[in-house]
Amino acid sequence: MKIGILQAGHVPDELSERHGTYPDMFSRMLAGHGFTFESWRVVDGEFPAGIHVCDGWLITGSKHGAYEPLAWIPPLEDFIRKAYKAGVPLVGICFGHQVMAQALGGRVEKFRGGWGVGRHRYRYHDGGEFELHAMHQDQVVEKPEEARTIASSEFCVHAALAYHGNAISFQPHPEYNAEFARDLISARAGTVVPSEQAAEAIRQIEGNLDSARVADQIAAFFKQAGRAAA
Repeated sequence: MKIGILQAGHVPDELSERHGTYPDMFSRMLAGHGFTFESWRVVDGEFPAGIHVCDGWLITGSKHGAYEPLAWIPPLEDFIRKAYKAGVPLVGICFGHQVMAQALGGRVEKFRGGWGVGRHRYRYHDGGEFELHAMHQDQVVEKPEEARTIASSEFCVHAALAYHGNAISFQPHPEYNAEFARDLISARAGTVVPSEQAAEAIRQIEGNLDSARVADQIAAFFKQAGRAAA
């Protein structure tokens, strides 16, 4: 199964040599599941020729807001709607989660409660919990009618959404390891993220998270949705 990665943002220049690109992180995250990958820099206006070029699509995080008047966001929303209507599997992470919701009828805003940074605990609505790294202020504040909320946290009501079988999305970052999360928070401390909040997030960054378990869930979704779409 070939997964197309729609790169909606760039790793900060000072971190990219050590950590690679966002497509690199997702390729590592989903390694071992039998997928092949190709990526397109939609943030730079580079788009696939069509929705059937790959068997499934994954939309990455970004420093940009889904509601910003940027030239590449409307074509991305159009791509999402076409892929969703055709039943091509879609996965969104952070910005990807937000822009999918916006494209399919939801609403995204800059959250008045500030930033969610570092390890956060989420609860599945059907039982169980998971912890992942978070890095966002924007949130899905109204989900699309066709979506159901499958996970929430005290900070983020719509932390994960599922769409009638062929799309799923998460606000937190299963692709982040502790080293990248620490470096990213440090790079944004005192400018984007308040210094005290960044320092507290870094203090709590060590310890086991559920990145592998969520990655397995995403891989299983791609395979199941891909079989349904075939």
